[in-house]
Formats: sequence, C-alpha cells, structure tokens
Amino acid sequence: MSSHLLIDLPTGWHVDQAIVTEKERLVVIRFGQENDKQCVLMDDLLYSISSKVKNFAVIYTCDITRVPDFNEMYELTDPMCLMFFYGNKHMMCDFGTGNNNKMNFTIDDKQEMIDIFETIFRGARKNKGLVVSPYDYNDRRVED
Repeated sequence: MSSHLLIDLPTGWHVDQAIVTEKERLVVIRFGQENDKQCVLMDDLLYSISSKVKNFAVIYTCDITRVPDFNEMYELTDPMCLMFFYGNKHMMCDFGTGNNNKMNFTIDDKQEMIDIFETIFRGARKNKGLVVSPYDYNDRRVED
C-alpha cells in the first residue's frame, strides 16, 4: 500500500507543524481512513506523483480515526479528502462540486492531479485564497 510510503501525520500536533512550518511549498494532506478503498486509490496516485511535484508540493496522509482533532473544524465526514495549505493558510479550490474547501473524490489521472497542484500553488503564490480547478468535476457531486 502506498499510504505507507507517504509521510503520515500521527497526531494533531504533527498536522499543525506540517502546515505551519512549510513556507515555500503547497502542503497537501489526504485526510481519511487509511484502509478505505478511496484512500488507497488516492494514496497510490499521490505516491506516484510525489517525486514529480516535490519542488512545489509536499504530500502527507492523516488517518481521521487516529487523529480526530480536525474532523469537526474541517468537516471531515467523507471517507477521503484532500486539503491544501500554503503559508499557513487553507487554500480553497473550485472543482465545480459545490465544495471549495476540499477535494472529496478520487481521480485516476496523474497529470490531472499534477495540474491541480500546480494551479493551487500558482494561485497561492499570488495570495489568492480560492482558485478554479483546471478541470470541472460537477459530475462528481457527492449527494447528502
């Protein structure tokens, strides 16, 4: 499983430190339950692109059952979601799903994910708090 090859954040303190201490790169955290099918698929994709994005993004995982500290604050109710931070600020991205706070669906295209990371990173460098995804995922809307 690729989740074991990505850097895991085992406590709330580690999550905070990852977000606060990284000054130059985009911080990407995959929140979820590490044995969930969506998490396994996303972790495989994230690991496969990690060396390609290492100059502008750092990728972490955080199991929300072991570290429930942020579940309420970030509304981490989905089995898997990606959240983005830059300069100690939460970066939002409009994916066309209605949820700009996080990506709560999987994709299977490496270049697509790299393009999303680059778009968020470039927007963050321009002090934008919200960027628009280069791809529209309105067909991936998660119904309540």
